[in-house]
Amino acid sequence: MGERYTHGHHASVLRSHTWRTAENSAAYLLPHLRPGLELLDVGCGPGTITRDLARRVAPGRVVGIDAAPEVVRRAAADAADPGGARHGPGATGPGALSFRVADVYALPFDEASFDVVHAHQVLQHLADPVAALAEMGRVLRPSGLVAVRDGDYGAFVWAPADPALDRWMALYHQVTAANGGDADAGRHLLGWVRAAGYRDAVVTSSTWTFADAASRAWWGGLWAERVQHSAFAEQARAEGLSDAAELAELAGAFERWAAHPDAVFVVPHVEVLARRG
Repeated sequence: MGERYTHGHHASVLRSHTWRTAENSAAYLLPHLRPGLELLDVGCGPGTITRDLARRVAPGRVVGIDAAPEVVRRAAADAADPGGARHGPGATGPGALSFRVADVYALPFDEASFDVVHAHQVLQHLADPVAALAEMGRVLRPSGLVAVRDGDYGAFVWAPADPALDRWMALYHQVTAANGGDADAGRHLLGWVRAAGYRDAVVTSSTWTFADAASRAWWGGLWAERVQHSAFAEQARAEGLSDAAELAELAGAFERWAAHPDAVFVVPHVEVLARRG
Protein backbone atom coordinates (compact mmCIF):
# COMPACT_ATOMS: atom_id res chain seq x y z
CA MET A 1 0.00 0.00 0.00
CA GLY A 2 2.31 2.76 -1.25
CA GLU A 3 -0.29 5.54 -1.30
CA ARG A 4 -0.44 8.29 1.30
CA TYR A 5 -3.19 7.43 3.76
CA THR A 6 -5.53 10.41 4.10
CA HIS A 7 -6.50 9.78 7.72
CA GLY A 8 -3.23 8.66 9.24
CA HIS A 9 -3.21 7.12 12.71
CA HIS A 10 -3.82 10.01 15.07
CA ALA A 11 -5.60 9.08 18.30
CA SER A 12 -8.84 10.61 16.98
CA VAL A 13 -8.68 8.32 13.93
CA LEU A 14 -7.97 5.22 15.98
CA ARG A 15 -10.87 6.13 18.27
CA SER A 16 -13.11 5.81 15.23
CA HIS A 17 -11.45 2.64 13.95
CA THR A 18 -11.66 0.81 17.28
CA TRP A 19 -15.40 1.59 17.46
CA ARG A 20 -15.97 -0.57 14.41
CA THR A 21 -17.30 -4.09 14.78
CA ALA A 22 -18.40 -6.78 12.38
CA GLU A 23 -21.99 -5.93 13.31
CA ASN A 24 -21.80 -2.21 12.53
CA SER A 25 -19.34 -2.45 9.62
CA ALA A 26 -19.59 -5.91 8.01
CA ALA A 27 -23.14 -7.12 8.66
CA TYR A 28 -23.64 -7.82 4.94
CA LEU A 29 -20.90 -10.48 5.11
CA LEU A 30 -21.89 -12.28 8.31
CA PRO A 31 -24.60 -14.58 6.85
CA HIS A 32 -21.97 -16.01 4.48
CA LEU A 33 -19.50 -17.02 7.20
CA ARG A 34 -19.32 -20.40 8.89
CA PRO A 35 -16.88 -22.24 11.17
CA GLY A 36 -13.74 -23.46 9.45
CA LEU A 37 -13.48 -20.86 6.67
CA GLU A 38 -10.12 -19.18 6.17
CA LEU A 39 -10.32 -15.40 5.89
CA LEU A 40 -7.98 -12.54 5.00
CA ASP A 41 -8.82 -9.06 6.34
CA VAL A 42 -7.12 -6.41 4.17
CA GLY A 43 -6.44 -3.03 5.78
CA CYS A 44 -7.36 -4.40 9.19
CA GLY A 45 -6.27 -1.35 11.21
CA PRO A 46 -6.44 -2.03 14.96
CA GLY A 47 -8.23 -5.33 14.29
CA THR A 48 -11.61 -4.95 15.98
CA ILE A 49 -13.52 -6.14 12.92
CA THR A 50 -10.90 -8.83 12.29
CA ARG A 51 -11.36 -10.31 15.74
CA ASP A 52 -15.13 -10.36 15.36
CA LEU A 53 -14.82 -12.15 12.02
CA ALA A 54 -12.36 -14.62 13.54
CA ARG A 55 -14.94 -15.63 16.10
CA ARG A 56 -17.46 -16.26 13.32
CA VAL A 57 -15.17 -18.65 11.40
CA ALA A 58 -13.33 -20.30 14.31
CA PRO A 59 -11.46 -22.63 14.22
CA GLY A 60 -10.65 -21.37 10.71
CA ARG A 61 -7.49 -19.34 10.13
CA VAL A 62 -7.82 -15.54 9.97
CA VAL A 63 -5.04 -13.14 8.96
CA GLY A 64 -5.28 -9.37 9.28
CA ILE A 65 -2.92 -7.24 7.20
CA ASP A 66 -2.17 -3.54 7.18
CA ALA A 67 0.54 -1.32 5.70
CA ALA A 68 1.22 0.48 9.00
CA PRO A 69 3.57 -1.47 11.32
CA GLU A 70 2.51 0.42 14.46
CA VAL A 71 -1.15 -0.43 13.86
CA VAL A 72 -0.34 -4.09 13.20
CA ARG A 73 1.59 -4.23 16.47
CA ARG A 74 -1.40 -2.81 18.33
CA ALA A 75 -3.82 -5.25 16.68
CA ALA A 76 -1.61 -8.22 17.57
CA ALA A 77 -1.15 -7.02 21.16
CA ASP A 78 -4.87 -6.47 21.69
CA ALA A 79 -5.71 -9.89 20.26
CA ALA A 80 -3.19 -11.52 22.58
CA ASP A 81 -4.57 -9.75 25.68
CA PRO A 82 -8.27 -10.50 26.11
CA GLY A 83 -8.24 -8.84 29.52
CA GLY A 84 -6.92 -5.56 28.17
CA ALA A 85 -8.66 -5.39 24.80
CA ARG A 86 -12.28 -4.59 24.05
CA HIS A 87 -12.30 -7.72 21.92
CA GLY A 88 -10.04 -10.62 22.85
CA PRO A 89 -9.20 -13.56 20.61
CA GLY A 90 -12.32 -15.32 21.84
CA ALA A 91 -12.86 -18.78 20.42
CA THR A 92 -10.28 -18.51 17.68
CA GLY A 93 -7.66 -20.42 19.64
CA PRO A 94 -3.87 -19.97 19.66
CA GLY A 95 -2.44 -19.34 16.25
CA ALA A 96 -5.79 -19.17 14.41
CA LEU A 97 -5.71 -15.35 14.32
CA SER A 98 -2.61 -13.43 13.27
CA PHE A 99 -1.64 -9.97 12.04
CA ARG A 100 1.15 -8.91 9.71
CA VAL A 101 2.42 -5.97 7.68
CA ALA A 102 1.69 -6.44 3.98
CA ASP A 103 1.02 -4.63 0.69
CA VAL A 104 -2.39 -5.17 -0.91
CA TYR A 105 -0.80 -5.03 -4.37
CA ALA A 106 1.61 -7.88 -3.53
CA LEU A 107 0.00 -10.10 -0.92
CA PRO A 108 2.50 -12.48 0.75
CA PHE A 109 0.32 -15.55 0.26
CA ASP A 110 0.12 -18.33 -2.30
CA GLU A 111 -2.66 -18.49 -4.84
CA ALA A 112 -5.94 -19.93 -3.56
CA SER A 113 -5.05 -19.48 0.13
CA PHE A 114 -8.35 -18.11 1.48
CA ASP A 115 -12.07 -18.71 1.25
CA VAL A 116 -12.95 -15.06 1.98
CA VAL A 117 -11.08 -11.78 1.47
CA HIS A 118 -12.59 -8.79 3.29
CA ALA A 119 -11.68 -5.10 2.98
CA HIS A 120 -13.46 -2.34 4.87
CA GLN A 121 -12.84 1.31 3.91
CA VAL A 122 -9.69 0.38 1.98
CA LEU A 123 -10.32 0.84 -1.74
CA GLN A 124 -11.17 4.54 -1.36
CA HIS A 125 -7.54 5.19 -0.38
CA LEU A 126 -5.90 3.34 -3.28
CA ALA A 127 -4.68 4.76 -6.59
CA ASP A 128 -5.47 1.48 -8.39
CA PRO A 129 -8.37 -0.27 -6.65
CA VAL A 130 -8.93 -2.63 -9.59
CA ALA A 131 -5.36 -3.94 -9.33
CA ALA A 132 -5.82 -4.40 -5.58
CA LEU A 133 -9.04 -6.34 -6.15
CA ALA A 134 -7.33 -8.52 -8.73
CA GLU A 135 -4.59 -9.34 -6.24
CA MET A 136 -7.21 -10.21 -3.63
CA GLY A 137 -8.73 -12.55 -6.20
CA ARG A 138 -5.37 -14.24 -6.74
CA VAL A 139 -5.30 -15.46 -3.14
CA LEU A 140 -8.96 -16.56 -3.17
CA ARG A 141 -9.85 -20.20 -3.68
CA PRO A 142 -12.06 -21.11 -6.66
CA SER A 143 -15.50 -19.61 -6.04
CA GLY A 144 -14.05 -17.76 -3.04
CA LEU A 145 -15.85 -14.66 -1.80
CA VAL A 146 -14.58 -11.07 -1.83
CA ALA A 147 -16.37 -8.63 0.49
CA VAL A 148 -15.68 -4.90 0.12
CA ARG A 149 -17.38 -1.94 1.79
CA ASP A 150 -16.58 1.74 1.30
CA GLY A 151 -18.16 5.02 2.26
CA ASP A 152 -19.27 7.59 -0.28
CA TYR A 153 -18.43 11.05 1.01
CA GLY A 154 -20.37 12.80 -1.74
CA ALA A 155 -23.51 11.13 -0.40
CA PHE A 156 -23.01 12.18 3.24
CA VAL A 157 -25.92 14.24 4.58
CA TRP A 158 -26.26 16.31 7.72
CA ALA A 159 -28.45 18.89 9.41
CA PRO A 160 -28.46 21.67 10.35
CA ALA A 161 -26.78 23.17 7.29
CA ASP A 162 -23.46 24.92 7.83
CA PRO A 163 -21.27 26.45 5.09
CA ALA A 164 -18.18 25.43 7.06
CA LEU A 165 -19.21 21.77 6.87
CA ASP A 166 -19.74 22.20 3.12
CA ARG A 167 -16.19 23.52 2.96
CA TRP A 168 -14.94 20.53 5.00
CA MET A 169 -16.52 18.19 2.48
CA ALA A 170 -14.93 20.00 -0.45
CA LEU A 171 -11.56 20.03 1.29
CA TYR A 172 -11.79 16.33 2.08
CA HIS A 173 -12.34 15.58 -1.60
CA GLN A 174 -9.37 17.78 -2.52
CA VAL A 175 -7.02 16.10 -0.06
CA THR A 176 -8.12 12.61 -1.04
CA ALA A 177 -7.64 13.39 -4.73
CA ALA A 178 -4.17 14.76 -4.01
CA ASN A 179 -3.38 11.44 -2.32
CA GLY A 180 -4.56 9.45 -5.35
CA GLY A 181 -7.72 8.13 -3.71
CA ASP A 182 -11.45 8.54 -4.36
CA ALA A 183 -13.63 9.88 -1.54
CA ASP A 184 -16.75 8.69 -3.42
CA ALA A 185 -15.53 5.12 -3.74
CA GLY A 186 -18.79 3.53 -2.64
CA ARG A 187 -20.62 4.31 -5.87
CA HIS A 188 -17.75 2.85 -7.93
CA LEU A 189 -17.32 -0.48 -6.11
CA LEU A 190 -19.44 -2.55 -8.50
CA GLY A 191 -17.56 -1.27 -11.54
CA TRP A 192 -14.20 -1.89 -9.89
CA VAL A 193 -15.20 -5.42 -8.84
CA ARG A 194 -16.41 -6.26 -12.34
CA ALA A 195 -13.27 -4.79 -13.93
CA ALA A 196 -11.17 -7.01 -11.65
CA GLY A 197 -12.86 -10.11 -13.09
CA TYR A 198 -15.27 -11.15 -10.35
CA ARG A 199 -18.70 -12.63 -11.01
CA ASP A 200 -22.08 -12.92 -9.28
CA ALA A 201 -21.74 -9.51 -7.63
CA VAL A 202 -24.40 -8.52 -5.11
CA VAL A 203 -24.60 -4.85 -4.11
CA THR A 204 -26.18 -3.56 -0.90
CA SER A 205 -25.89 -0.40 1.17
CA SER A 206 -26.04 0.56 4.83
CA THR A 207 -25.41 3.62 6.96
CA TRP A 208 -23.90 4.88 10.15
CA THR A 209 -26.28 7.42 11.68
CA PHE A 210 -25.38 9.86 14.46
CA ALA A 211 -28.48 11.57 15.81
CA ASP A 212 -28.60 11.30 19.61
CA ALA A 213 -26.64 13.30 22.15
CA ALA A 214 -24.00 10.64 22.82
CA SER A 215 -23.32 9.74 19.19
CA ARG A 216 -23.32 13.41 18.12
CA ALA A 217 -20.75 14.23 20.80
CA TRP A 218 -18.59 11.29 19.74
CA TRP A 219 -18.73 11.89 15.97
CA GLY A 220 -18.48 15.67 16.14
CA GLY A 221 -15.71 15.54 18.72
CA LEU A 222 -13.49 13.13 16.83
CA TRP A 223 -13.86 15.10 13.58
CA ALA A 224 -13.14 18.37 15.39
CA GLU A 225 -9.83 16.76 16.39
CA ARG A 226 -9.16 15.16 13.02
CA VAL A 227 -9.52 18.36 11.00
CA GLN A 228 -6.84 20.04 13.11
CA HIS A 229 -4.45 17.34 14.29
CA SER A 230 -4.56 14.23 12.07
CA ALA A 231 -2.68 13.43 8.89
CA PHE A 232 -5.62 14.94 7.00
CA ALA A 233 -4.81 18.35 8.52
CA GLU A 234 -1.09 17.97 7.83
CA GLN A 235 -1.74 17.03 4.21
CA ALA A 236 -4.23 19.86 3.68
CA ARG A 237 -1.63 22.37 4.85
CA ALA A 238 1.25 20.72 2.97
CA GLU A 239 -0.71 20.77 -0.31
CA GLY A 240 -1.61 24.43 0.17
CA LEU A 241 -5.29 23.55 0.28
CA SER A 242 -5.97 25.01 3.73
CA ASP A 243 -4.33 26.68 6.70
CA ALA A 244 -4.50 26.50 10.48
CA ALA A 245 -7.10 29.26 10.74
CA GLU A 246 -9.49 27.58 8.34
CA LEU A 247 -9.00 24.17 9.94
CA ALA A 248 -9.84 25.67 13.33
CA GLU A 249 -13.02 27.09 11.79
CA LEU A 250 -13.94 23.63 10.46
CA ALA A 251 -13.35 22.13 13.90
CA GLY A 252 -15.69 24.71 15.36
CA ALA A 253 -18.34 23.75 12.83
CA PHE A 254 -18.24 20.14 14.01
CA GLU A 255 -18.48 21.28 17.61
CA ARG A 256 -21.50 23.47 16.77
CA TRP A 257 -23.11 20.58 14.93
CA ALA A 258 -22.57 18.19 17.86
CA ALA A 259 -24.14 20.64 20.31
CA HIS A 260 -27.31 21.19 18.28
CA PRO A 261 -30.32 19.25 19.64
CA ASP A 262 -31.67 18.57 16.15
CA ALA A 263 -28.37 17.52 14.58
CA VAL A 264 -28.27 14.45 12.32
CA PHE A 265 -25.32 13.05 10.36
CA VAL A 266 -25.73 10.07 8.01
CA VAL A 267 -22.74 8.21 6.54
CA PRO A 268 -23.76 5.93 3.63
CA HIS A 269 -21.73 2.90 2.56
CA VAL A 270 -21.93 0.63 -0.46
CA GLU A 271 -21.11 -3.07 -0.04
CA VAL A 272 -20.29 -5.68 -2.66
CA LEU A 273 -20.06 -9.44 -2.33
CA ALA A 274 -18.69 -11.25 -5.38
CA ARG A 275 -17.15 -14.56 -6.39
CA ARG A 276 -13.74 -15.18 -7.87
CA GLY A 277 -14.08 -15.34 -11.63
